[in-house]
Amino acid sequence: MRTAVVTGGASGIGRAVARELARRGVRVTVADLNGTDDSAVESVKLDVTDATAVADLVGQVRDRHGRLDFMFNNAGIAVGGGAEELTLDHWNRTIDVNLRGVVHGVHAAYPVMIAQGFGHIVNTASLAGLVPAPMMIPYTATKHAVVGLSLALRAEAARHGVRVSVVCPGFTDTPLLDHANPGLPQTDASRNARHHALSIQGRLYSVDALALDIIRGVARNKALIVAPASSRLAWRAVRLAPSAAVRVAGLAARRLGGSDRS
Repeated sequence: MRTAVVTGGASGIGRAVARELARRGVRVTVADLNGTDDSAVESVKLDVTDATAVADLVGQVRDRHGRLDFMFNNAGIAVGGGAEELTLDHWNRTIDVNLRGVVHGVHAAYPVMIAQGFGHIVNTASLAGLVPAPMMIPYTATKHAVVGLSLALRAEAARHGVRVSVVCPGFTDTPLLDHANPGLPQTDASRNARHHALSIQGRLYSVDALALDIIRGVARNKALIVAPASSRLAWRAVRLAPSAAVRVAGLAARRLGGSDRS
């Protein structure tokens, strides 16, 4: 039986992916700071900023089941606010969870997959990792880094029989929008993250629909899994006219409260 580890799997995108994997017969271990009551999966408490704990979990799953087919590095936090409002605590916490958390998952799973000659690493980034997304610059920076890490690792990993994909969803209906800047000073952007997301995208994408997109993309070994269709359109627009995309992002920043206050 195939096995998977899904970090940040107690809610939102991770939970939907874990459920869909389990429905397809995959033995899933959900790793999260919070537990899950889903009887279809194994659940363990995990802080992805703890590299030793991540490595121990991956080793335990491999030893218990004899293989590791999928490593979904999905855990993340949302951080919002104008750049002038954000402290180094905002930056450091975002980097620790959204970037180092992915690094720790890759560092733990990749050698296991090389040794067995197969496996698929799936890193959750964001549309913000492909476009100039203002009013959440630490988040945007880490998601761009996750995209770059994933594509470069994919190029290296192919010779070992290991696959790598990166997921770049637009605004999705998850608890992250209601818990932005967790344990950090709040800003207008973080307090109203859901409202701002709706004002930009119009309608939030469902986690269940995204989970299907992700599983299909993984099955097809897609490098970039971008959803929904409006996000793919935005991504193409940025590639075709990057300067225009920055101007549009500037208009969005002013609309969301980031106008020049000098």
